[in-house]
Parts: sequence; C-alpha cells; structure tokens
Amino acid sequence: MSIDFQELISKQSYPLWEHTPEEVEKIGAELIEKEKQFNDKIASISTPTLENVLEPFAQHANETSFLTSQITFYLHVSADKELREASTKAEKEMEEAAIEQNLRPDVFKVFNELYESVKDKDIEPEQKRYLEKIVSYYKRNGLALPEDERNLVKKLKVELSNLSLSFGRNLNEENDYLIFTAEELDGIPPDTFKQLEKITEDGVEKFKMRYKYPEYVPVLQYAKNQNTRKLTYVGAQNKCPQNAEILEKIIKIRYDLAKALGYETYADYVLEDRMAKTQKTVVDFLDDLKAKLKPLGNKEIAKMREFKNEDLKINGLEAQDEYYAWDYSFYNELLLEKEYKVDNIKIAEYYPMDQTIAKMLEIYEQLLDIKFVKIDNPPKGSTWHPDVKMFGVYQNIKYGEPKPEFMGWIYFDMHPREGKYTHAANFGLGPGYLEADGKTRHTPVTALVCNFTKPSPEKPSLLKHSEVTTFFHELGHGIHNILSKTIYARFHGTHVERDFVETPSQMLEYWTWDKEQLKFLSSHYETGEVISDDLVDQLVKSKNVNNGLFNLRQLHFGLFDMKLHTISTKEELDKLDLTKYWNEMREEIAMVSSGGIPTKGYASFGHIAGGYESGYYGYLYSSVFSADIFYTLFKKDLMNTESGIRYRDIILKRGGSREIMDNLIELLGRKPNSEAFLEEIFGSA
Repeated sequence: MSIDFQELISKQSYPLWEHTPEEVEKIGAELIEKEKQFNDKIASISTPTLENVLEPFAQHANETSFLTSQITFYLHVSADKELREASTKAEKEMEEAAIEQNLRPDVFKVFNELYESVKDKDIEPEQKRYLEKIVSYYKRNGLALPEDERNLVKKLKVELSNLSLSFGRNLNEENDYLIFTAEELDGIPPDTFKQLEKITEDGVEKFKMRYKYPEYVPVLQYAKNQNTRKLTYVGAQNKCPQNAEILEKIIKIRYDLAKALGYETYADYVLEDRMAKTQKTVVDFLDDLKAKLKPLGNKEIAKMREFKNEDLKINGLEAQDEYYAWDYSFYNELLLEKEYKVDNIKIAEYYPMDQTIAKMLEIYEQLLDIKFVKIDNPPKGSTWHPDVKMFGVYQNIKYGEPKPEFMGWIYFDMHPREGKYTHAANFGLGPGYLEADGKTRHTPVTALVCNFTKPSPEKPSLLKHSEVTTFFHELGHGIHNILSKTIYARFHGTHVERDFVETPSQMLEYWTWDKEQLKFLSSHYETGEVISDDLVDQLVKSKNVNNGLFNLRQLHFGLFDMKLHTISTKEELDKLDLTKYWNEMREEIAMVSSGGIPTKGYASFGHIAGGYESGYYGYLYSSVFSADIFYTLFKKDLMNTESGIRYRDIILKRGGSREIMDNLIELLGRKPNSEAFLEEIFGSA
C-alpha cells in the first residue's frame, strides 16, 4: 500500500516566521520575565524533589527553547535590517538576563540539595544525567564561590557575551569589496563574472568583488593574475578589522574568568566538560599529528613550488622561491586539472543544486529509512524568506514494521544576501523532547544556512564538488537534529560534547568521494547525463592530493586557538600579540608564505569568538571517530540500510543522553582507535 505523504504532512503544524521588529523585542522581554518568575518559584521550594524541581525545570526549558532560538535566528537570516537589529538586541538582552539567572545561589542551593538527596538512588538514567549536568553547570558558573567573586564572574560573562555578539554581527554585516578590471580577473569562471556587480570608472567597465564565498573563493582558485589573488587573499584576511581588538579583549576576559573560577587556564575550564577532558590531551594530540604531518607537508610543498615555477616559466615569468598563501588554491586547482584531469568547472555542470540535493535526500532516505516530504508552495509566513525550501521528515518507512512517524521540519536557505550569515551551518532551532504527559513527542525544527552561487537566467546554481561535500556535511547535522529522540531538550540532537559534534557529519562526507554515489548524484544541467567514469575516476583519485597541507592548515587553526587559551600567567597575557601569533604560526605550521605581509585573519575566525573556543581541535579529533565508524560499518557497503539504522539508533537517536564513548563502544564493538583516520591521511601519500 502506497503512502500519501502530502496528505500526511498537511496535518502537521509548522512554525510561523512573521514577526515584526517590535514583536521580537516584546517576546524577548517576555521570555526574560518568564525566566525570572520561574527561577523565583524554584528558589522558594524548601523540600526539593524530582517532581517539583527537575521535571518543571525541564518542561520550562523545553517549552521556551524554540521561541528563544527563533527570535535570535532572525539576526542571521532576515533580509530586513530592522528585524536583524531587533533580533540582535533581543539576544543581547536575553543573554545578559540568562547570565544573571544562571548565577543565582538560591536556585543552585535547591538543585544541589536535590542532587545530594538522589545521587545514590536508582532513578531514570537520562533524568540523573540531566540533574548532574545542571549541578555541574551551576558550579562551573561559580555558584560555590563567595558573593563578591560570583559578581565578578557575572560581570565577565556579560562582557564576553556582548563582545561575542558584536564579533558575529560585524561578520554578518560586512560588505567590503575590491574593484578589478576584466583583465585582472582573467581565468575566473563565467558564472562568477555574472555574480559580480558591474561599475564604470573613468569610462572603463570594472567589477566589484565582495568577500562572500561565491565571489572571492573562485578568484583565489582561478584568477591567473598573481597580484589579483594576492590582493584578494590579503583583503579577505583583513576584513572586519574592528574584530581584531574585540578578539583580544575576549581572550583577556576569558583568562580572567578562568582564574576567577579556579582554573589555571581557560582551556582547562572548557575541556573539563568535553571528551578530551584536559588541555594536555588536546595539545599532545595536535602536536603528535603535526609531527606526523610535517614530513608529508614538506614533500607536498616542494612539489607545489616546483609545479608553480613550471607554470611561471610557461607564461614567461620569473621563478619564485616562495609558495605564497595566495598561490595555494590556484595551484592546487591547476594541479588537479593538469595532473589529475580534474576540471572542477566541468564537474560542477553535472551537479545542478536542486537535482543534486534531491538525490542527496534519496541517499539519506535509503540509508536511514526516512522520507523527506517537500512543501512545494510553502504557505505565507511558513518561511523567513521566499528562497527558503521547507521539508517534513518521516521515519520507519520500509524496514521493521513500516509505520511512518513524523520526525520534524528542516529548512534549506541556500544563497547569499545582504546581512545573512556568511558561511555554511546548521542551526538547531527547536529541539525535540517528550511532552509533560510522558507520551506525546514534541518534534524538532532545524535549518541549513548556506551561501551557494545564485542561479542565473542561463543556468541553475551549479555545485562544485567541494560544495557537494559541504552540503552533505551540513545535512548530516540537520538529520542529527531531526532523528534524535531524547526525553529532554537538553540532550537533543547535536547537544553532545563539542569535540564529538562533527563526527556524524564528517562520517557522511565519505559518500561524496565514492564513485557510485557521485554518479548517482550527477545529472548534467543541460542534458541530464550522468557524469562519465573518466571524470569521476580522476576526481576520486584526487581525494588525498595535498592532504598533508590541508590538515596542517586545520592544525594552524587548532593550535592558534589552544595557544590563546592555554595562557596561564599574567606575564604571558601581557605579551599577547594576536597578529604575531597568527602569522608566525601560519608560516610555521601551514607552511605557506605571506610574503612578509602580516594579516589579521583571526578577525574573521568566527569559531574562536563564540562556540568553538578551546574547541577547534574538535574538527580533527572527531575525525578519528568518523573514520573509525565509516571503515567499520560502511566502507564495504555504503548503502547498507541495516548498518544505517543501527548507526541512526545508537548515535543519532540518543543525542547527548548517554556518554558518547559508551555509544561508540556499543556501535563498534570495541573502543575507537585512530587506525582508519591515519590510513585516510597517509594511506595513499
């Protein structure tokens, strides 16, 4: 019997996105007041129990989570500047109020008493884990400190919140550009030219190149003029100059906060709550990987320098001793084209965005036994922008006892626009949880926000292979949020340890390097033809080209992050020089020269300003787990639904409701190891 999913989905309610700036500010104020009143009620309880403290606390967090995320999401995606500003203001005010409420000793006292009374009792595991996390959170906020020290912690946290918000807003609102002639842009794809705004200066037609991914990345990859690439690279590295000072303030306040809370370094404070646990574990991991990668990087850089000089000679230019940062993308692309016959522009013709994403969804559907149901004409107000695509997701379609279960809503916001978030990310807007009746499931809402090239009248948006991988990765985060089924919102989906959160998405990237999957995803935008064996074979062979240099670049980010957050003395802090650290570490670790031109790339390093501080190592750390899972469960049969469902139910479904290491041991049948990860990096070097 066939299932009419359109009829099923028509019965599901969905969020509305019709708020005015005034409504956003009003809702923010109401949420602040509601939070205060709720905490007043908790603080008044003299005999705390799970029923009168923990369960109402969980229900309150469950019920306010989506609205809080919704009104602060506008600052990342709304086309209305006034709405973005109102959203920013609401987030600032709610963050400040949350810091105040999270530092209430009277509330902490109630939870601590409850914890002490039940910690040795046999209670529901997720319930116990939730209580432990709450008490740990309060202690890590300094609630065990004297009042004057608590007040200092509160002051520092408010300052950090405001600075981080300013850093992100500056990046989203940044709209600087460079102006080039057509000759200076020689080599870039025609589609990129069409994206650039035309202007006329002194009677000459010129082009504005903004520091947005679809505009400046192709210039770095394809512009034949080395000076054009140099100007682009240096300009992109130095965008948002006001953020340089903000990040310096952030690092100094984090140092003070760590000391106020009794930690030697800020990294010690952060990592206590992660899988790695200590800064020694992280630094040892990064240093060991660096030592292993350096010989490979030296070998690759020598080859690339020789390759560059051969190209310069062919073009009648003098040889150069240095391999510059603005050479990296251009010569990497040229190497792929000349030695591996990989033409990324030609390959992109086989991956028109809409058709490719539809096939990506089919892969996820078969692998995880789910179904995406597209809303072809979203009702008015059901999305925040006309470009946004909206899908409902169902589970349990074919396997076991087929009984479609609605799992939640997922949105795709694919193209750049003014004021929009500038990278690619998944935003978990509304978590899933069990309603107060203990039976009804509240379903989640999540959004993928990307910046792929816009379609033109002549052709659709075409995805480069790297963009296919990017979307597949972000979709992994989205599906983690959609398929998770936990009792509490606190543990839903991607609410796992930060150094594991990338694992599910990184694991799924392997599908975008498999020949059969790449052929399945392909469909030439004009003819509908599948990509040829020759094109796809060469692409797959190129997977590990310059893998050492790629990972050394990641190490630069990770080690720079740890350098700033492992400062343990005032003397070290006084010597803090972000520009010096950034440039010297890039030259030494990433092995590319900046030609003696210092840049402030850390001013656009959004991860380190809020969310991934002392955590950027997690991209490499979680790769160990993702490689192990892929090699163990999927390498021999990528589309094995039984393996997919097992992975879905042990890793994705549980979110953060259990210790991640326990989940990994159950999934793999042993403790994870780094063998697959190292084979991926060095296996074909």
